[in-house]
Amino acid sequence: MGLRELLIPQDKIFFEMFERQAAITREAAYQLVTLSEDFTNVKEKRHAIELLEHQGDQITHGIYEQLNRTFITPLDPEEISRLASALDDVMDNIDSSAEKMFYYGIDDTDIHMVELAKLIHLSVVEIEGAVKGIRSIKDPRYIEERCIEVNRLENLADDVLAQAVTDLFKTNDAIAIIKLKDIYENLETATDYCEDVANVLSDIAIRHS
Repeated sequence: MGLRELLIPQDKIFFEMFERQAAITREAAYQLVTLSEDFTNVKEKRHAIELLEHQGDQITHGIYEQLNRTFITPLDPEEISRLASALDDVMDNIDSSAEKMFYYGIDDTDIHMVELAKLIHLSVVEIEGAVKGIRSIKDPRYIEERCIEVNRLENLADDVLAQAVTDLFKTNDAIAIIKLKDIYENLETATDYCEDVANVLSDIAIRHS
């Protein structure tokens, strides 16, 4: 157990870890927006997101390790595990989106990628607020409002994906279609995972309010 864990009361450690995990995911989402809006120095920008993903993995593993050695937890162990896993899925998809943009060798991003990246970032900002709210759950309505907004953003992402694919199939470059469709779908999937996080947070707020 590290010094930080010794100084923080055991029932607060999970909240500290979740807040760090959410903050790192929010930073990765912001970096994804930056990449999509300015598709230069792609290798360096993709690497910066990859490093954040590694940090997120370390926190996720730390949550599981802490869960295995903590007898009394502030939330149900299943809730802790579900939330850690759902947040990790969001981070993984942000990283894989940046990875595909880089390794597929696309010439530039387009408005659809920018819009999807922005929706991911907005979703993660809402998630971060809701994660901070579960520390005490004094205002479950606040958490629920954040979760409802994440659901709304996911619906918008569905619309963007549908338009992106529609526009894509008006073109004739088969290789480009395959690459871009995969990137679009990967970005939209990140918003699906954000919705999964929101559902877990909503359940927690209901059960513990």
